[in-house]
Amino acid sequence: MAKCQLTGKQRLVGNNVSHANNKTKRVQKANIQWKRLWVPEEEKFVRLQVSARAMRTVTRMGLYAFIKKNGLRYKDFGLVGPAN
Repeated sequence: MAKCQLTGKQRLVGNNVSHANNKTKRVQKANIQWKRLWVPEEEKFVRLQVSARAMRTVTRMGLYAFIKKNGLRYKDFGLVGPAN
């Protein structure tokens, strides 16, 4: 099952409802893509499975800032992290 490595977005389960009000299960899949993201702080690419929404956010604020803001660990993405 595809899952965004940054946001955790995955499929959504619901019902198709017919005119006669018959309900059958259906799945809405998240827009997940494999993407190579450039990390200028470490001067390397990181390959992640990310949603389109997460891709836009990372483009705007950067991967380091996104990881810090969302309380994720740098190590999970193959990064060293900022030197403190």
